[in-house]
Amino acid sequence: MSERKTLSLGFPSFCLGDLSYVDIQEYLKYSDTILIPHASLEQHGPHLPLYCDTITAQEVAGRAGEQAGILYTPTLWLGYSPQHMRDAGFGAGTITLRSSTLMNVIYDIGRSLIHHGFNRLIFVNGHGSNVKVIDPVLRRLRYETGALIGFYKPYAERYIGMLKDVLEGTVEQTPGWHAGELETAQCLAHNPALVRMDRASVDKAHAPKWLGPAWEKKDGMPDAEFQGYQYFNFPFDHQEFTDSGVMGVPEMGTAEKGEIAFQRFSQYLIDAVEELEKVEVHVTNRDWTVDKAWQPS
Repeated sequence: MSERKTLSLGFPSFCLGDLSYVDIQEYLKYSDTILIPHASLEQHGPHLPLYCDTITAQEVAGRAGEQAGILYTPTLWLGYSPQHMRDAGFGAGTITLRSSTLMNVIYDIGRSLIHHGFNRLIFVNGHGSNVKVIDPVLRRLRYETGALIGFYKPYAERYIGMLKDVLEGTVEQTPGWHAGELETAQCLAHNPALVRMDRASVDKAHAPKWLGPAWEKKDGMPDAEFQGYQYFNFPFDHQEFTDSGVMGVPEMGTAEKGEIAFQRFSQYLIDAVEELEKVEVHVTNRDWTVDKAWQPS
């Protein structure tokens, strides 16, 4: 990716919102790839900002875009987070979209970008629960247009992946989970002023009390363990299985770990885009006019 011709364009940045349409036209002469960072605004325990997941998507997409000359959109900070709403009047601050609203927003963004000439759309997702609802719209974009649609998940939950040598928490401490070691580290790397370590608490997932003693729960996935097996999923609310909103040991998070994570996730994205730009793509349905946009889905 270091050889990308786009690096010689002299843009002030590679964020779509910072450029004019003349710049977009110039970029499209060299590349038809665009990154769409997307996450959520939801509670992350008493010590992390609600913007936590969005920080991940923004940092990874932005770093990859600026380093390798890949255009990226402004970050979409609205996601699917009903499990983080808490009781009415609690004041958790979470803003969630309905699944249908989110799918319509993603569809409109995708069709707009394809309309303009982008053939390879890579969504950079920072919020795990978006995965629960987004597959139908990703398929719709692909099937209707022929565009290459990718969905990148630069975080570590059950799958620690490339951060095995970075995260120190044990599997039982769920280091990649909600407001724990990794997310605390990434927020510290982004802006330590946003992190209130004086409020940080150690917590772990547990089975909701209403399920009874026969069930166990060890992390934030929507399943629970029964008789030693994980065959059941439930529409849990977050406060039902973690009292503080935290899963893990936030004190293990450092800015250095967060910086390493951002660097690795962004370089991995750069490498992936380099390979994806070798894939032959034929867009067959590009036009998306205002009249079409107003038709009911």
